[in-house]
Amino acid sequence: MTTPFGGPARTAPGLPNLPTPPTGWPVGSYATYEEAQRAVDHLADSDFPVRDVTIVGVDLMLVERVIGRLTWGRVLVSGAASGAWFGLFVGLLLSLFSPAGTSFGPILVGLASGIVFGLVFAAVGYGATRGRRDFTSASQMVAGRYDVLCQPRNAEKARELLAKLAMGTKPI
Repeated sequence: MTTPFGGPARTAPGLPNLPTPPTGWPVGSYATYEEAQRAVDHLADSDFPVRDVTIVGVDLMLVERVIGRLTWGRVLVSGAASGAWFGLFVGLLLSLFSPAGTSFGPILVGLASGIVFGLVFAAVGYGATRGRRDFTSASQMVAGRYDVLCQPRNAEKARELLAKLAMGTKPI
């Protein structure tokens, strides 16, 4: 297998190259990823061979949290800011090759051009939606639960260690 750049693909030893379902016996199930991560960390702290362990998110859902309302003002300010960064980058590159050496002309031209192009592209993009999506949001993949699986050769030992962890965290 090769990468898009022609070199050999590099994967961790022992991991499959193609997506495959996880294998192993369930040794714990947790409501949050943080709890599953804590369980695996407990196994690692107990000198358990954690290469045999897999955390599997079950009942996946895409959660889109609305952050705020999108207005023309926010669109234009955001477009100008991103254009300014790009223009500044281009201006700095041009100034490296300018004959004057320390001239600020290419930097200012790049910055101004970036702001103008950023404004134009943001306005055209937002105008094309015609108000169908007037909000900003952030998306993330979340699971309904997180199962910890272990290869059969060490599954019983993992269950014992995780049971001790659960007993140690219960309030008295």
